[in-house]
Amino acid sequence: MKNFFLSIFILSSFVLNAQTKVIKTNALKSNNYGVEYILPQTQLIIEVEYSKVTKKSGQYARYASRYLGLPDDKINFENQTIYTLDNVHVKDQGIPNKDQTYLVEFKAKTTAPFVYLTSDGMICTINAEYTPEEEKETSIATEKKESFISPQSIFTEEYLHAGSIGKMAEVAAKNIYNIRETRQDILMGEVENMPKDGEAMRIVLAGLEEQERLWVELFTGTTETKKGKKRIYLDPTMELSKDILFRFSKHNGIVDREDLSGVPVFINLIDLKTVEIPELDPKRKAKEPQSVVYNVPGKAQVEIFTADKSIYQGDHEITQFGTTQILATSIFEDKTNPVKIYFYPNTGGIKQIIN
Repeated sequence: MKNFFLSIFILSSFVLNAQTKVIKTNALKSNNYGVEYILPQTQLIIEVEYSKVTKKSGQYARYASRYLGLPDDKINFENQTIYTLDNVHVKDQGIPNKDQTYLVEFKAKTTAPFVYLTSDGMICTINAEYTPEEEKETSIATEKKESFISPQSIFTEEYLHAGSIGKMAEVAAKNIYNIRETRQDILMGEVENMPKDGEAMRIVLAGLEEQERLWVELFTGTTETKKGKKRIYLDPTMELSKDILFRFSKHNGIVDREDLSGVPVFINLIDLKTVEIPELDPKRKAKEPQSVVYNVPGKAQVEIFTADKSIYQGDHEITQFGTTQILATSIFEDKTNPVKIYFYPNTGGIKQIIN
């Protein structure tokens, strides 16, 4: 079995304003001028967007053609739920790699050294102020038309006393045609009590339209579409070739990889070999307490696809496909011009060195 980690959870509709918390840590005599930090490893976030269409049959569906002249494709004859796969997005994020925990030690003569760390210990800057970027994420809206009229309020005495399904369907159809005739008379100005102004006209017509919709739905049934999404978290440890990421069922949506009710959605993860991996130096560990260890991430191509079509393709930085390098802490000993280092907290790579 291939060794990689997958986890899934459902995201409900919401709006998230997330901002990474950071902590400023000073290298002081009390902590022996040392700051412990963690380098990140890459986690891929695969966001799957889908639609859920719920169809409910009309109470008088079999009378829709006779009384309203509606074609069969406009009528829900049975209850059903259908899922469709809309889109897939992939982004990468850094999570702490507890196997890459380091202690950077500064000499006592270094000018006020400090380090910014994320709340979970990943390095952001050395000797430089840091403000994390705000991340915004919006949910997918749910498509649902809310009625401002109670369905029961449209039922007339004649309808309620109809006595049989066929007679009730006939009365319901008659009410639909009465509403349409009334609306046409208002628009033609052929009613005794015309609305007083444009706003009153709009309210009256909207009410008639809503009543008609509720009556018609007794024949056609209702269709409701909801947009949703799920996230899959993948911590890659090696290349993947046509691995099943999840399965998708038109009746159940996203299902587990072992659930044969869905068709498989595959993933390829191809190491682009952008970083040369050096041989391990057995003396390196002895040097690291007086060094700053940082990541040099590699790159990988991510492909997500079904048997019929490609869904996503893109390149992502993957620290697990890279290596680490070191900087000697002696670069911080210049009191007149302290060196500032900015890291990519997401990858642990060096973004900028300012001298």
